[in-house]
Amino acid sequence: MPGGRATVDLLVVGGGPAGLATALHAARAGLEVTVFEQRAGTVDKACGEGLMPGAVAALAALGVHPRGHPLRGIRYVAGPHRACAPFRAGPGRGVRRTVLHAALREAALAAGVRIEHRAVRGVEQDGHGVAAGGVRAAHLVAADGLHSPIRRALGLDRPHRTRPRYGLRRHFALAPWSDHVEVHWARGAEAYVTPVADGLVGVAVLTGDRGPYGDHLAAFPELRERLAGARPAGPVRGAGPLRRSARARTAGRVLLVGDAAGYVDALTGEGIALALAQAPAAVRAVTGGDLAAYERDWRRITRRYRRLTRALLAATGPPPARAALVPAAQRLPWLFSAAVDALARPAGECAPADGPYLPDG
Repeated sequence: MPGGRATVDLLVVGGGPAGLATALHAARAGLEVTVFEQRAGTVDKACGEGLMPGAVAALAALGVHPRGHPLRGIRYVAGPHRACAPFRAGPGRGVRRTVLHAALREAALAAGVRIEHRAVRGVEQDGHGVAAGGVRAAHLVAADGLHSPIRRALGLDRPHRTRPRYGLRRHFALAPWSDHVEVHWARGAEAYVTPVADGLVGVAVLTGDRGPYGDHLAAFPELRERLAGARPAGPVRGAGPLRRSARARTAGRVLLVGDAAGYVDALTGEGIALALAQAPAAVRAVTGGDLAAYERDWRRITRRYRRLTRALLAATGPPPARAALVPAAQRLPWLFSAAVDALARPAGECAPADGPYLPDG
């Protein structure tokens, strides 16, 4: 459908948190918005489900207050070693992915956003608009996830030779034993325990090894003991490989938002916070007629995440370094607290110490 006038101001492909937040910001900026999502109904996916305080604040600014379980900080666990740091910026929230999606979808519909069940694999564009899925728009935001078909169709995929990492998550019907996100460290994997309701916890495992979820849990004997007898509350969901990069975040009149724009790892738990910060930046670029500004803003918003996550992955790659991480955090609580405080800030807000980890890129 090349040529002709745009039928909507903005077409958003992908109806997850990144796409729905973008649509909400666009609608509030006075744009006519349509969202295409290939999955019907409320969407679930493998996710740690812990919202950092910055993400909670960003959702509240949109008028979205999903129910969940308060999170007061992060605790690292490795054998007898413990390191704990509170969120200084206020509480975070453990929220089921389906609950978050439903709350954002309801807010988007109330704002006048049109949401359609439709898949998009590619786009056509010219100097005046973008055509996809039978709709022509002035601009298009691709928020279609880690394996973004639009990113690939535009030739923006950048391959990686690093060892792939994968995420697996399952819920258990069990009363939370902590108001912190617990990160359990083993030789080749991490397990994230997030309370998401009074009688429900999510346990996500990040690992470079393929295998059944139960086999991965065997690497965490203390956690496995905690879960003994608890009823699984749903299936195991997986995601990965996690590392994804784009050569650029814009191509013509298309902008990449959320995981589609690039992702390093779930190690720091900032995925939703980053998407919520990228969404208004993309809309500002569209309404301001300066799409190049989004590339600059994306780099600023994600700089801390990219540096810290790459540094942690590099530092904890060798088994001796992994084994030393939690004892070191236990011995240097001020340093661990400073790192957690940096994670709790809104995405894109720089702490004074934000910068010594790795060169930008």
